Amino acid sequence: MHVVLLQMRLLLPSRTLKEKRAIVKSVLSRSRNRFNVACSESALHDQPADAELCFVTVAASPMRARQLLQELESWLVSERPDVEITDVQLEEL
Repeated sequence: MHVVLLQMRLLLPSRTLKEKRAIVKSVLSRSRNRFNVACSESALHDQPADAELCFVTVAASPMRARQLLQELESWLVSERPDVEITDVQLEEL
């Protein structure tokens, strides 16, 4: 079994923490449902316009795990054009 982590830093179109929370909750829950990944907001909790999200998956091969997380990243770009991805790190644990 291989565990792969995708860490993304996002620039959000929010001005308040309440707006940020709505966007982050939506992205996380839809990601869980669509890709069956574990995910959470890992940093930048008190900054309304920035978020750092982590997504983790387990697969039989590292290539399949990486492919799934890359699909998730592409899905986020197409699904939420208002959210800008500013940094991406993909690593096998």
